Amino acid sequence: MNQGIMNVPPPRNEPEYNYAPGSPERAAIIKEIERLRSSDPPEIPLLVGGREVRTGQLGQVRCPHDHGRVLATFHQAGPQEVAAAVEAAREAWREWSSWDWTDRLAVFLQAADLASTKYRFLLNAATMLNQSKTVHQAEIDAATELIDFYRFNVHHAGLIHGQIMNMAPGNWNHLEPRPLEGFVFAVSPFNFLAIGSNLPTAPAMLGNVVLWKPSSSVVFSNHFLLKLWAEAGLPPGVINFLPGPGDQVGAPVLAQPSLAGLHFTGSTDVFREMWSAIGRNIGRYRNYPRLVGETGGKGFVMVHASTDPALAATALIRGAFEFQGQKCSATSRAYIPDSLWPQVRDLLAAALEEIKVGDVADLRNFMGAVIDRPAFRRVTGYLEYARTSNDHQIVFGGQADDTRGYFIQPTVIRATQPQTKLMNEEIFGPVLTVYVYPEKDFAETLGLCDQTSPYALTGSIFARDRPAVRRALTGLRYSAGNFYINDKTTGAMVGQQPFGGARASGTNDKVGSILNMWRWVNPRTIKETFIPATDFRYPFLGKGP
Repeated sequence: MNQGIMNVPPPRNEPEYNYAPGSPERAAIIKEIERLRSSDPPEIPLLVGGREVRTGQLGQVRCPHDHGRVLATFHQAGPQEVAAAVEAAREAWREWSSWDWTDRLAVFLQAADLASTKYRFLLNAATMLNQSKTVHQAEIDAATELIDFYRFNVHHAGLIHGQIMNMAPGNWNHLEPRPLEGFVFAVSPFNFLAIGSNLPTAPAMLGNVVLWKPSSSVVFSNHFLLKLWAEAGLPPGVINFLPGPGDQVGAPVLAQPSLAGLHFTGSTDVFREMWSAIGRNIGRYRNYPRLVGETGGKGFVMVHASTDPALAATALIRGAFEFQGQKCSATSRAYIPDSLWPQVRDLLAAALEEIKVGDVADLRNFMGAVIDRPAFRRVTGYLEYARTSNDHQIVFGGQADDTRGYFIQPTVIRATQPQTKLMNEEIFGPVLTVYVYPEKDFAETLGLCDQTSPYALTGSIFARDRPAVRRALTGLRYSAGNFYINDKTTGAMVGQQPFGGARASGTNDKVGSILNMWRWVNPRTIKETFIPATDFRYPFLGKGP
């Protein structure tokens, strides 16, 4: 055991490569994409206690922008594999929870450096093929944010271990941040490899063991993380890999008495179902499970009449259409004053005419495809609704084609009423709905924005008028957990803007911050008294007036 007082290296945000024409990173990513494309599709097993498990129940991962291409097949877990993973995690917990905390954190600092160098282009290329992200979107996800999670979470874990308690004469107090007693269930979504990495590793840094269920759509890109962690020195059984159907994996996991926590990112409905299941099972758990969830969003941009229309239009395009709008933080609705709408509309239309949609391996494309056929059908269902609704008018776009890939053109829709279906519901696609409000009704429109949607994840105000900014900060105080002034609603950076929202958007435990890391410890306070009492009597018991 380390006998020294260790300082965790100060974290820094990973520098971003720009992949400009002629750059070495551009050549490297093109080469890696071609290598993966020309390789035979792997058959990906489960990983339970460090052992590869093949169930014979196979699923497929397809490339969204070329859905005839199978990227991988993968074995799917069921109740039997869940039971084996719980036992493997329990065995791993005995050793992992007893490691010196500096040794555990060293594993993830090693993983950060490996992801920054040896694995960078592999993770980016796999993400481009599997999630249909442009090279820029892959770089800020599978490289920079993923690495930032490791480095900043290590820093925050070090702060937790360095807590100093107040002292009184004659005693010594300290706090022991023990791991949770049991395992954490990590359930990650399709849209960010960084989230798939963070959900299991954040609890693991603090000595916990994890059962990890990634989205079935992205098992190909996510399985490379297992190789990264193994090379960084993560022991077998600390993180167990269990892709498979929700009812075959999730239900058996939630029935386990040793469930100690749920670390979730995904849909609001699924999180509510899991929370309800945990509530029904509450009497069987050894401890009350920690429930941490980031769910849906309906990101908004409030535009004030003092805004430069060009700034607002740029933020709307990037916030709404990067990665095909498949971010819970994406700009999905905008409130624009009637005095600015004609200018903003024309700027949007001119810019969107230039945007190319297609295979992300062609680095000239701004957008790729939505993730799969169910997503394509869901988003095009909203487009069809807008075409037939009296409350909506398609201003730009609206076309879709799934002949080769699940391509949907960037679409701007004007809502004639402020609380329509498209202003209220999460679409998770490249669709921006705009409500044009009378300029004089700015204050009232703030109230509409706050009350229209059940979500409260991201939002922004665009204004050059400072009193308008202050009014929006007050009127929209609980409307977003991440709020931006004169910026788009996406792109929160680890260590700078801890991410999360409330209401129907989740528990707001702020991934990438010490707030989230505290959720994965079971603190014990220890008091040592140097001169214990020798008499039960207190002074007040003495005789006399």
